[in-house]
Amino acid sequence: MALSEDFLSTDDLHPIDIVETLAEYHEWEFDRVADDQIAMAVEGQWRTYSITLAWSGYDETLRLLCNFEMDPPAERMPALYEAMNHANDLVWSGAFTYWREQRLMVWRYGLCLAGGQVAAPEQIDRLIRQAVGACERFYPAFQLTCWGDDSPERAMDVAMTEAYGRA
Repeated sequence: MALSEDFLSTDDLHPIDIVETLAEYHEWEFDRVADDQIAMAVEGQWRTYSITLAWSGYDETLRLLCNFEMDPPAERMPALYEAMNHANDLVWSGAFTYWREQRLMVWRYGLCLAGGQVAAPEQIDRLIRQAVGACERFYPAFQLTCWGDDSPERAMDVAMTEAYGRA
């Protein structure tokens, strides 16, 4: 059964309601912070990622933030920014940014649903999985850049694309 089949009978779908149902389906820890916001914890290979999705009716955008703590040495910040630029060049949707004051590496994405469009549960599920996938893919490169004294270019060598098939 497709995820969207659960929602076919509902006339007025709120994106955060869909996210809440997905969180229950995947058994992710979540907290419905407000009517328009939900926070979740999603376990990855490298760490647990904090994910927040918020709906803005004003600009009809579902915003996703996927973050993890990171407190690199001050002298490695230029290298981290360079590594983030390389990472952002390798992805098609979303982007990394570093929030220095909060010591967070953040993956950001906004899904525009202008004109009363409704996101399908499969779209939102993929959005969340792509966010976690991007963090999983580039986490080792960021670590090597900040604490392994590798150059950002060399650290990016560990950020492989998704593998197909099995060895």
